[in-house]
Amino acid sequence: MEETPLADRHAQAPEPVASRDAVNKGLWSLVKEALHGSEQDLTQLPLGRAIFLLAVPMVLEMCMESVFAVVDVAFVGRLGAEAVATVGLTEGILTIIYAAGMGLSIGATAMVARRIGEKDAERAGRTAVQAIGLGVIISTVLAVAGIIFARPMMEALGGSPWVLEHGVAYTRVMMGGVVSILLLFLINAIFRGAGDAAIAMRVLMLANGLNIVLAPCLIFGWGPFPEMGVVGAAWATTLGRSAGVVYQLFRLVRSNGRLQVRREHVSLEPATMLAMLRLSSAGMVQALVTTSSWVVLVRIVSSFGSTALAGYTIAIRIVMFALLPAWGLGNAAATLLGQSMGAGDPERGAKAVWLAGKYNLMVLGTIGVAFFIFAHPLLGAFTTDAAVVDEGATALRIFSLSFLSCAYGMVITSAFNGAGDTRTPTLIDLGCLWVLELPLAWVLAHPVGLGSAGAYWAVPAAFALMSVLGIVLFRRGRWKTRVV
Repeated sequence: MEETPLADRHAQAPEPVASRDAVNKGLWSLVKEALHGSEQDLTQLPLGRAIFLLAVPMVLEMCMESVFAVVDVAFVGRLGAEAVATVGLTEGILTIIYAAGMGLSIGATAMVARRIGEKDAERAGRTAVQAIGLGVIISTVLAVAGIIFARPMMEALGGSPWVLEHGVAYTRVMMGGVVSILLLFLINAIFRGAGDAAIAMRVLMLANGLNIVLAPCLIFGWGPFPEMGVVGAAWATTLGRSAGVVYQLFRLVRSNGRLQVRREHVSLEPATMLAMLRLSSAGMVQALVTTSSWVVLVRIVSSFGSTALAGYTIAIRIVMFALLPAWGLGNAAATLLGQSMGAGDPERGAKAVWLAGKYNLMVLGTIGVAFFIFAHPLLGAFTTDAAVVDEGATALRIFSLSFLSCAYGMVITSAFNGAGDTRTPTLIDLGCLWVLELPLAWVLAHPVGLGSAGAYWAVPAAFALMSVLGIVLFRRGRWKTRVV
């Protein structure tokens, strides 16, 4: 066989570089499309491309949502411990609001995605109106109750005299803004169900941007603004969220995208609202089961002192930020499954779920290895207390072991919700978190004598079981029969 001349081989050498350039340009083009928003039919696109177009803006949306709490605490922290306590206690009360918002969002995403998959833009618009109407009714009731009972609730949670004197006003403003909190959750879920994830991302960019600008102005009285202290933080958050809701409504009415609400859609349909409430009620319980289990786990860890609690708190915050890509992939899978079922092709939806799970496995597996190796340096970036660093590193390493098992579990939980089967993941969460994780955490921590590490070991055990149950039940395919 004739040997290729050396000059020819040199001439051929740049080709892999050109190929890599083409791949990079293609990837950047895909990122820009995801951020700008794609008008393509997600039920017809290649699954990998569809997942990417949805997951990128969904991850950024969740990052923006996380910024709200960080910004408030960062500025309020300069006012002292009592002001921070006010924010913390109010967040405890708002857990109920968040659960209601997440539950309604699950129902809205499932129903809108199904209508979009059916190519029924008329019913999709009407479904969006029913979801918003239901959200306004529920949030108004909660807001009135929150304003009236703000002081008794803060007393019940153990608020100090300073908190009861100065902080109740903060709680009343936040509770008065519950309509904006719940609608922000809900309408973004509508956009996600329609496949317009980029709009939801931009909504939170607007809301966060306004909050970041207004918070220091209203807290410290910068420029022409009055100095309102901790109450200023509440007003900044409420005004930022309200601006986001106004933009959401504008996009619903004036959008040329997949979902548009027209004047003839604006009428309440009690039957549709009741169906959505039934679908969402299990989602609300699901959110409460999850959040309350973390509260109890904190109580177990806190029994070992402030060092254990501080280490756990830092570790869990690192973990929560690391899980944002996983939630984005899960939400993408839920949208694609719902739309595929609407299009009469549940098998395509199932393939999207398994592919999103595979991507999640690669992402979380990489992050888990990094956390296990670099646990001490990561904790050291948040505190100089050596004991807290050691405690947090232990927690982070143990939690990282659950990343591989929960990769598919998180995606499948979202997929069940996207299919309209909210009961199955609720029962899985209840069994794995309350029947297994919490009793096991207490037993390993106290009778067995492993201390706070015992509580940490219960987490990967619970997530492993959660993933196994989710995979088995999803393969059975009963979710394919759900009608929403």
